[in-house]
Amino acid sequence: MPDKVTYYAVVNELSSREQPAGVFRRTYTEDGGRLDEAFTRNLAWEFSPLLISAERGDLQNEFIEITEEEANQIAERIWRTQDDTSAD
Repeated sequence: MPDKVTYYAVVNELSSREQPAGVFRRTYTEDGGRLDEAFTRNLAWEFSPLLISAERGDLQNEFIEITEEEANQIAERIWRTQDDTSAD
């Protein structure tokens, strides 16, 4: 079981905090490890190196810490967007 999960809104030049480009989570585990994942268009949490890249100076995306509830809302929006495109 993870010790802590931190969620982030992913914001870039084409998005905003209110309408982020995506959502990201960092899970800290009991053994001191961590796992970084993005909620993808595959509608699943998948490994992503983007947060580490940002911490090392890549300024393409901004990661704004958000609550779990906000993260769930963003994931739901992504889910709905995928449902809308699959209905076509």
